[in-house]
Amino acid sequence: MKTDSHPVSIIGKLGSTTRLTAAMLLLPVLFSLTMLFFITARYQRVMSRMETAAGLKPMVGSQLPEQLFSVAAGRTRYEDSGVDGLLDRVNRTLERLSSDSAGSGELELTVARRTMDTLSDYVDKVRQGIEDGQPISSVMLVVDEVRDVGDLITDMLDDFISVEIDGTVRASADIRRLLWATAIAEALLLAVSLMKARDSSRKLADIIRRAIEQLEGSVQRLTGGDLKARMPEMDVEELTELAQQINVMANRLESLIEQNRREQENLAKSELRLLQAQINPHFLYNTLDTIIWQAESGQSEEVIHLTRSLSDFFRISLSSGADWIPLEKEVMHLSGYLSIQKTRYRDILNYAIDIPEDMYEGYIVKLLLQPLVENALYHGIKTRRGGGFIRVSARRDGDHVLFSVEDTGRGMTPEELDRVLAAMRQEGTPLAAPEGSSFGLRNVDMRIRLYYHQDEGLQIQSGPGGTTVSFRVPYRAREDIAEQ
Repeated sequence: MKTDSHPVSIIGKLGSTTRLTAAMLLLPVLFSLTMLFFITARYQRVMSRMETAAGLKPMVGSQLPEQLFSVAAGRTRYEDSGVDGLLDRVNRTLERLSSDSAGSGELELTVARRTMDTLSDYVDKVRQGIEDGQPISSVMLVVDEVRDVGDLITDMLDDFISVEIDGTVRASADIRRLLWATAIAEALLLAVSLMKARDSSRKLADIIRRAIEQLEGSVQRLTGGDLKARMPEMDVEELTELAQQINVMANRLESLIEQNRREQENLAKSELRLLQAQINPHFLYNTLDTIIWQAESGQSEEVIHLTRSLSDFFRISLSSGADWIPLEKEVMHLSGYLSIQKTRYRDILNYAIDIPEDMYEGYIVKLLLQPLVENALYHGIKTRRGGGFIRVSARRDGDHVLFSVEDTGRGMTPEELDRVLAAMRQEGTPLAAPEGSSFGLRNVDMRIRLYYHQDEGLQIQSGPGGTTVSFRVPYRAREDIAEQ
């Protein structure tokens, strides 16, 4: 089946189907992995913030009050206590947590940062009291305030951690939903992919099946003798080269068979020409004997007539080697032959040639009529007591011409007719022609079928009243003739 589209490639089709299926199955996986990566990263940030917040709790809840207590008790100088560094570290950490939270636990961190300002004020009071030499009891009261504020900040950090824990719970829920959504999407896409692959495979199988059926049909026609059969354009790219090679093989096979046919045809024509040349000697000998007899009898006019008729007969028989001659010359040839035979057989032979002159310009393969007349004379008229009559006629039948040679000779029995027809139709080369009455008939029959390229040659009807031999051939004008 010829299409306007390009041939389908089996490998390309399978590749595209595989790529499409892989893409349909891979996209949700990539999406889910990407989302899982972001959720996991968010989860990791939450855990990091919780860890950081948990690390601040002992700093402000116990470490800072203990350092201030040591300073207030006089065991450590304020400058060596590291209180300022600890405060700075806590403030910077809270600032980083606040910027990283992006709304989550922002309120708790804001309260914690403001409370840290209060804590810093108490620390300054402790430092100032020590510098002013205030009693230890007064300073210790301030240290207790620092401890209380630290506990308050610790509570804020616990609230922040609680908020972050809620965020991790939500992240876990998001992960579960994502995993379920991915699993459902994968199942749906897998089903769609399988249906798509099945449809694509069915279409591809149909295309391949049609292409193979086309190949099988064309090859069957070729093997069946249809040498004109050719492979159509294939819908499958992988079969295109095979179809082209089969066409090349068919073209070569057709050329070889045509060449062999022409060689066989030329061989048959050569053999038929040789046979035709073998038909004439006995007629020539008999005619020359008649001329001698007429000359010895002093019948000069008969001698001239016979000699002229014999000359015309052989001149037209040769026809400069041409196989096709105008019908007019065939009639002249036949007239010369009958005229000579009439002289020889006198009263036992009468004849008539009924061929319209308006057909004379048509062409015919030479020496088709004379052998039929000769056969009628020798196997029909001569063997019948009292002689007989031979009529040669022709008439147009559309684009064809129907020729017939009728005689009133003894005719043939059905058994004799069957033998003649069997001998005339027997297989073999022209040189293997049988002897007897079917010799000339087979020669003419083969030349009709050979030169006119038709299956039908001579038709014979015979009975007690005589025999009719006829044949039907296409009418040929001069321009239609191509010498073989």
